[in-house]
Amino acid sequence: MTRITMLVLGYGFLFLGVLGLFLPILQGFLFIFVGLIVLSKHAPWANRALERVRQKWPTMGNLIDKAESLAEAWIGKATNGVRRLLNRVS
Repeated sequence: MTRITMLVLGYGFLFLGVLGLFLPILQGFLFIFVGLIVLSKHAPWANRALERVRQKWPTMGNLIDKAESLAEAWIGKATNGVRRLLNRVS
C-alpha cells in the first residue's frame, strides 16, 4: 500500500484509540497499539514509542512483534487482492 494510505490508516486508528479512552464502547489501548504498529514503518516517533514499550514491558514487546508480522501478512494479501482485481478490470 502507499505511504499516504498507511499514514491515514495509522492516524485513524490513533484517533479511534484516543476516543476509546473516553468512550466505553471502544477499546482505546487496542486501537492506539494498532495505530502505532501501522505507523511504525513510516513515522519515526511511532517506532520510538513502540521501542519504549518493548523495553519497559518485554512480554508486550513479543505481542507487538507477532502483531507486526500478522499485519505485514494481511497487507501483503490485501495488496495482492487489489492487484488481481485491477488486472481483471483492465
